[in-house]
Amino acid sequence: MPHTSPSTRGGAAGGLGGVLSAFRRHLRLLRGLSPHTLEAYMHDVGRLLAWCGEENKSPMHLELSDLETFSASLHDLGIASSTHARILCGVRAFYHFLELDGYVEQDPSELLESPIQDKHLPEVLTTAEVDMLKDKIDLTKWEGHRNRAIIEVLFSCGLRVSELVTLPLSQIYEEEGFVRVTGKGAKERLVPISPVAIKELHLWYDDRRRMNIKPGEEDYAFLNRRGAHLTRTMILIMIKRLAAEAGIKKTISPHTLRHSFATALLESGASLRAIQAMLGHEKIGTTQIYTHIDMSTLRREVLEHHPRNMRLME
Repeated sequence: MPHTSPSTRGGAAGGLGGVLSAFRRHLRLLRGLSPHTLEAYMHDVGRLLAWCGEENKSPMHLELSDLETFSASLHDLGIASSTHARILCGVRAFYHFLELDGYVEQDPSELLESPIQDKHLPEVLTTAEVDMLKDKIDLTKWEGHRNRAIIEVLFSCGLRVSELVTLPLSQIYEEEGFVRVTGKGAKERLVPISPVAIKELHLWYDDRRRMNIKPGEEDYAFLNRRGAHLTRTMILIMIKRLAAEAGIKKTISPHTLRHSFATALLESGASLRAIQAMLGHEKIGTTQIYTHIDMSTLRREVLEHHPRNMRLME
């Protein structure tokens, strides 16, 4: 494929800014990325462009060795391996786009290796600890039943917090016992919802019906006191506050309830494939982290039930 410079593709006035605008459109329209993921990719590419400026290099003429030097600079800055890998993912997406759209002849990032990531197992809560969170909610406040419903839906459906704050009322099918969720890449999935979560939702709906809801916000399941949909930060603050009041020492976030959902399913005998479908993971490898979480349970089961061990325990 012949090399076409940004100036000839988008005009000299457009320059690199025009390329970045085209990349943003590519991520939004063709890749279907969420606004949050899209901005993360743009930020990651911004890191690369800043490095190019410092090194007096053109991003359109980088080779694999240049990208490896850039990657090494991230390591030298002490950036966590997971963040490091995510930045390189954004860089690969950028060069894939540049090759696809004819800005470069060959993608130099094809053989760019990601750092080996440390396997930090996420914190999980037991069902009793989830109940401790709910018990700390003050039901005399207008948002009390809403917050109980939020925790129960996160725990019983394994939703991402971004999926919860955008969850439409019209996608909660109570009679069928399912919730239709729009996840990453605008992909939809059906997730079972528990009777306990439905009960908490009904209590919240009683309060919700008395609210003045802003035009255009009517179909959001969860609202703030001004009648508009919630933000992820609001959920994070609420859950961290409840954990502190409940005396839970674990470092938790809304995502902890998602991890707890998956771990509880695995411990109850659910297959990884079923958990993968309910979490909306594209690859089974992402779901397999929960097998590591469950190793302590597995070891206990073997010690208690394997005949070799049972003889020793008699």
